[in-house]
Amino acid sequence: MIGDIIKIVQDYWLLLLIGQYPNGPLGGLAATILLSVSAIALAFPVSILLALARLSKLPILSWPVTALVYFTRGVPLLMLILWGYFLVPLLTGASVPAFLTMLVTLVVYQGAFLSEVVRGGIVALGQGQMEAARALGHSNLGAMRYVILPQALYNVIPSIISVFVSTIKDTTLGYVINVPDLTFAASQINNQLLTQPFQVFFILAAVYYAICWSLTLVATMTERHITRKRAGANIPIGANVLKLEALTDQPS
Repeated sequence: MIGDIIKIVQDYWLLLLIGQYPNGPLGGLAATILLSVSAIALAFPVSILLALARLSKLPILSWPVTALVYFTRGVPLLMLILWGYFLVPLLTGASVPAFLTMLVTLVVYQGAFLSEVVRGGIVALGQGQMEAARALGHSNLGAMRYVILPQALYNVIPSIISVFVSTIKDTTLGYVINVPDLTFAASQINNQLLTQPFQVFFILAAVYYAICWSLTLVATMTERHITRKRAGANIPIGANVLKLEALTDQPS
């Protein structure tokens, strides 16, 4: 069996890596990475806006966004993919590429999950940070931009990496709408060989495991680094700034 796996990798490594490119669309591992990175890069700013809207004291902002987040998190990703793939052409009459459908769906889905991560990071800082920033003359928006968000986003970096790992695994669902990702490439190989499905999908599982395990290790190391930095700076940033202001205002 090991010999069969090695032979499959030797014969089909290029298909697994880039799909049928340049004779067809970019696929394989390259498409999976491109889809995952693009999705998390676009979902990140969306998640910040959703988190700020949920924390807003204006019901016109917080209520609809809260409903959107709960709805998105409560519906299976596969259903969102199928809705997007079949409903958009039905409503608009225009054909939407499968890759774009999958990308937009992942942005919405992971944006909802990331918004909870960002919101948790902001809430975890406590009200004292906002009060300290306001005492220094910042507006609510300025305090959020220059004081709260930098600290909150730094603290939740490990969680963001974990969501990225989840995004990579979620790209496998693109196979149902023929997105030419790594899973699609493995399926093409299996259709050609017919008699070695276990070996083909073992290779697929091994590749996903290697990628996700590496990123999980990065997340763990990052979390330890952040924990060490927190241990070396127990006084909040806002408190340090206020203390410095008080010292500089004392008469000589």
